[in-house]
Amino acid sequence: MDLEAKTEPNVKQAVPFFGVSDMEASLRYYVDGLGFEMTKKWIDRGKLAWCWLQRGGAALMLQQFPTEGHNAWVPRGKVGEGVSINFICEDALAIYHEVTARGIEAATPFVGNAMWVTSLSDPDGYHLFFESYTDVPEETVYTEPEG
Repeated sequence: MDLEAKTEPNVKQAVPFFGVSDMEASLRYYVDGLGFEMTKKWIDRGKLAWCWLQRGGAALMLQQFPTEGHNAWVPRGKVGEGVSINFICEDALAIYHEVTARGIEAATPFVGNAMWVTSLSDPDGYHLFFESYTDVPEETVYTEPEG
């Protein structure tokens, strides 16, 4: 097989797959709070067991695992601890204003690595960073415009 003959990239997208403890709480957070849209789903025994969420070019999957039976999974703590996902945006400050207006708690944006960065944590402890490129000086902290 000639590996150099291929011109189209084979890998198209990386999609985080989050195990969640409460699907309904996670959907409220991601769909109602962060503006993701559910584009695919799997219903198992009348309950939503898995879904694909999309916002712009970003996607993630959520699945609530059963706590009993042969596929049981009971996490020892918050399932998202230690997991971070960075969403590169056109305007992270717009995301910050949008989600805080919907009642989502988000960290005050700052500039790091030549990007505006705002961070938040979902109900299971997954850390989400929304970032956009800027020429604003490093370590600048965002302040709300007056008036």
